[in-house]
Amino acid sequence: MIQLKACLALELPPINRALNRALDRLPPPVLPVARHIFDAGGKRLRPLLTVLVARLLGHTDNGIQDLAVTLEMLHAATLLHDDVLDNALTRRGRPAAHTLWDASSVILAGDALLACANALVAERGDPRLSLCFSKATSRTAAGEILEIAAQGRVDTTQEEYEDIVRGKTAWLIRAACEMGALAANAAQSHVAAAAAYGENLGMAFQLVDDALDFAPESVTGKPTGGDVREGKFTPPVRLYRQSLPSGERAAFDAAFAARAISPDEAAAIAENIRTVGHDTATRRQAEAFLARARAALDDMPPGKDRDILHSMADHVRDRKK
Repeated sequence: MIQLKACLALELPPINRALNRALDRLPPPVLPVARHIFDAGGKRLRPLLTVLVARLLGHTDNGIQDLAVTLEMLHAATLLHDDVLDNALTRRGRPAAHTLWDASSVILAGDALLACANALVAERGDPRLSLCFSKATSRTAAGEILEIAAQGRVDTTQEEYEDIVRGKTAWLIRAACEMGALAANAAQSHVAAAAAYGENLGMAFQLVDDALDFAPESVTGKPTGGDVREGKFTPPVRLYRQSLPSGERAAFDAAFAARAISPDEAAAIAENIRTVGHDTATRRQAEAFLARARAALDDMPPGKDRDILHSMADHVRDRKK
């Protein structure tokens, strides 16, 4: 974990500089909204993965960061759109963009971010990179649509949940790793291994995120129990519902379907989930995906960057916010 922290200290400054260069290409009306979402911070997980995978597979061009930030721009565009759809009031502890600008302007700013990122990828002149970015865009949108369709449904299966997560979260992380391998002109076996690592890391990342949704706000900085109030049938919610007596379960189902669970009720549900250990059980589900991610790494060349990618899997498993 010390090695990962040292890597972050070294890699994040050039990634952030590349992001600033990319944002400077945006039309002036878009820039304030884009700056707002990026100034709120973020883990920069996706560009870091692109850089690490590219370097592990032999890429030596220092300009890899300019490619790496394109998926972070796509991710930011989805956040802008999500906050409008969810009518969220905050994002990373700051006012959501649509509370400062009108919703139409924020949606269009997200579209502009996506278009700018697409242009940056296209300028590399490699159709494989453009195809990878395009697939990530469409799969992310498809995952969001599946999630919207599943809201308020307690009959959502585990397989349907995984399809949602694979689209809305895992595919972007998969694409970040795959683009790094493609930029390095790696062998197809290494491209496939990078994609498998990223997809499984992304699945685990979302499972841990679902567990953290029920952690105290004082720990995560986010309102506790947001998923249950928004009608998202995540693994902790599924386990909580299964533990209820039949009468209480019927009442829960009705409130969940109607999105009528109050913040106080969500807090009580969150306390139950933590006390019983449904959040811990969800983290255990994440470990199965992390094992697959680590196995995919074993098919890639050894080295310091592979060790850091292994540490990334441990970080995802253990993160607290």
